[in-house]
Amino acid sequence: MEFSFGTVAFAFGLTVFAGLSTGIGSTIAFFAKKTNMRFLAVALGFSAGVMIYVSMIEIFSKAKDSLVGELGLRGGYWLTVASFFAGMFLIALIDKLVPEAENPHDMQKLDQGDKLDSPEARKKLMRMGVLTALAIGIHNFPEGLATFTAALREPSLGIAIAVAIAIHNIPEGIAVSIPIYYATGDKKKAFRLSFLSGVSEPVGAILGYLILLPFLNDVVFGILFAAVAGIMVFISVDGLLPAAREYGEAHLSIYGLIAGMIVMSISLLLFV
Repeated sequence: MEFSFGTVAFAFGLTVFAGLSTGIGSTIAFFAKKTNMRFLAVALGFSAGVMIYVSMIEIFSKAKDSLVGELGLRGGYWLTVASFFAGMFLIALIDKLVPEAENPHDMQKLDQGDKLDSPEARKKLMRMGVLTALAIGIHNFPEGLATFTAALREPSLGIAIAVAIAIHNIPEGIAVSIPIYYATGDKKKAFRLSFLSGVSEPVGAILGYLILLPFLNDVVFGILFAAVAGIMVFISVDGLLPAAREYGEAHLSIYGLIAGMIVMSISLLLFV
């Protein structure tokens, strides 16, 4: 399947935007005297709403249509469902392999209190920050492929996914930068590591594209789309919604969730 240079460049640009938004989280952490937990709860809920709605209503449907068109109703539908849950199992396996303390989907509340002075505390914080950066890098790899492949096939869908992933990457950037800054007192170093943790998304896009390019067809796109839907639903229910409830009142995360679904539905209707 051939794609123009403009289409590939656009898809890659969206992936870079989504991945490097970890730097936005780092910037917020440094320039906001206190993290606005209520806003963060709504933003995380909003991102979950966008991702769940677009996954279940749009991406899964397109995957099914593509596979049914190639393999028939029974075979296509079965493969769609299998690919959807395979995506969930993939991201769940990645979560399982990452230690809980460094897992970005098990984020703890972040508070910018006084910088800790003991060498032991600094060493522990530095280790936590570096391992969190590595963990986020691992998680962002399949997200980069998801954004890139979606943008190749449906540019408007790629934009929606990129924005949703960008929002959910912001607190991950905070999770990396805060402990490293407390450990070293070096804002530039903390920002740099936080920013670089998002590089794995465009790397995932490039490697995925180069590996899959000879095999890209309607069946492969259908499988990828269904797996992407599973990955995004898992991230939403396992990471975003629990974190949103943790950061603020429970109802704020639900309001954000509903708002995200409404905005996503309207944006999709505009392209009908």
